Amino acid sequence: MTVLAVFADPPRPGLALPELPESSPVSEREAADLYAAALKDTLAAVERSGGELLINYRPDDLIAPEHEGDRSAEAEVRALAADALDDPDDARFEVQVGSTFSARAGNTVTHLLEREGVRSAAVVPGTAPTLTRKEVDSAAMKLRRNEVVVGPSERGGAYFAGFTTAELDFEDAYAAPAVETLTTRAVDAGHEVEFLPSMAEVRTGADLLSLVPVLNARARAGRIVPEHTASLLREWGLRVVEGEDGPELVRE
Repeated sequence: MTVLAVFADPPRPGLALPELPESSPVSEREAADLYAAALKDTLAAVERSGGELLINYRPDDLIAPEHEGDRSAEAEVRALAADALDDPDDARFEVQVGSTFSARAGNTVTHLLEREGVRSAAVVPGTAPTLTRKEVDSAAMKLRRNEVVVGPSERGGAYFAGFTTAELDFEDAYAAPAVETLTTRAVDAGHEVEFLPSMAEVRTGADLLSLVPVLNARARAGRIVPEHTASLLREWGLRVVEGEDGPELVRE
């Protein structure tokens, strides 16, 4: 069984999706709400899969003072999980350790594989709302034949990275473009790498330009959409139109 570590931040304005307000008609408060929705959809997808859900939350001492909240980071993340999961008691919660995302990912993978002795471990950012059980279970199958499995997102990101070994250099392993950097580190260490289908993350306005039309189209066709993310975007009335300089996001 693969242990899937979903990396979660408390959904606070300015901390959650900080690039989104600068590149879309979305405020800091709305960006935090969208992050919360995307995280809940990500957690739900992992829960429905055949893997084990581990929620790795960023502790308060790794959050800048200007982003302090009224509650602890752990309490905020646990509240989101309680709203997203059918059985929150089945999820594990652990604190992240490390000064950067790459360090925290490496520490988590190393701990799971070498100290807990799990067969495979994966890192999933809480910004992949279109992730489904199908991709998670497909990754688990690929990890039976490959030491590393990577799910590419737009502009060279990685919405999934699974490992059966921690024997690679994780320092700055998520440096952009993450999909290429992770692959290079794995190949340099002599490991086989396989890939999942490309999938959108939610980080910037450019991501929403891709995600919004797809979710609108799927909803119109009666197909499955990520419940929390699609509902929020529909509530905001976001859509893509052709502007003077190309496609742009507008609010109805």
